[in-house]
Amino acid sequence: MYARDAASIATPIGLIRVTGSTDRIDAIAIDRDGIVEATMNPVIREALRQLNAYFAGRLTVFDLPLAPSLTPRGDALRQAIVAVPYGRTASYGDLARAIGSSPRAIGQACARNPFPIVVPCHRILGAGGGLGAYSAGQGPITKSRLLDLERPQGGLL
Repeated sequence: MYARDAASIATPIGLIRVTGSTDRIDAIAIDRDGIVEATMNPVIREALRQLNAYFAGRLTVFDLPLAPSLTPRGDALRQAIVAVPYGRTASYGDLARAIGSSPRAIGQACARNPFPIVVPCHRILGAGGGLGAYSAGQGPITKSRLLDLERPQGGLL
């Protein structure tokens, strides 16, 4: 058995709480509010550092030791979601076809994703570009805000 620890940070989409041990992240949760908690756990501190960098626009790919999926199929679905690049989106159907799965399986993997943002299920959209559901934070509102954060910002020349 391993010792579990947790810490949280305030972000533009709410409080993000990271739970894990000394060698891996077990879960990430997005809450509307709460209190910021600190930790000395280096793995959790690194996760919080990377999340801060993501929200500051300085990080587009996470490198964290996540708890393994419970099944090889779950790992394949997770990897497919992670492969959708920052600032891009994919539909449930397109992603399913790419890995020989079903849109329902992709949807279920997103709904059960214990690592929102890091495993970017917010980048997976419904058919025709519809926003679809989101199981973290305030649901579709959070999903839309994350997509807006990743959208390239044009400026005047």
